[in-house]
Amino acid sequence: MKKEVVTAILLLALGVPGTVAVGQANNDQKPTFASVYGHRLTGMQHEIADAAAAMPDDKFNFAPPVSAGEFKGVRTFADQVKHIAGANYMFGAAILGEKPPAEMGGEDGPSKLTSKADIVKYLNDSFAYLQKALNSINESNVLGEVPSPFGSRKTTRLALATIALSHPFDHYGQMVVYLRMNGIVPPASRGQ
Repeated sequence: MKKEVVTAILLLALGVPGTVAVGQANNDQKPTFASVYGHRLTGMQHEIADAAAAMPDDKFNFAPPVSAGEFKGVRTFADQVKHIAGANYMFGAAILGEKPPAEMGGEDGPSKLTSKADIVKYLNDSFAYLQKALNSINESNVLGEVPSPFGSRKTTRLALATIALSHPFDHYGQMVVYLRMNGIVPPASRGQ
């Protein structure tokens, strides 16, 4: 195994909470890039989809008022969700080397999606697609270069997967703030 691959595995195991547990349920199974990434993505999807489901339909387009602080021009709750989903499609397509299977829209996602039900479906479908992309990563292709979705330079599947697994939590933090501003305790904070 190449030194870079071993280093990447160690970084994933040490740097991403929960990854060490992958493969421990069945000690005969060695963790793979796909299993480690898949485990992290499943946890992320659970938190983000639950937060999206917790916001009532009539508040789904909530954005903090300017009177509440420095909130001029921020994304609405719905736009945060659509942005995460669009990015999932973008990263997944780049990893797979294909055209995204769904409209990504601009920075705030597809403008044609307006209902909570349609937006949540778009989100969940994007996680399924990203999962497919992460499942395609293995020791032989993890460091292979692919075109970057950010321009003409190239990047690796490892870099894209790392960004894809960290980016949504930036927006999840905003979703949590918006939920709390509406008197809703985020599902992940409710305990068992």
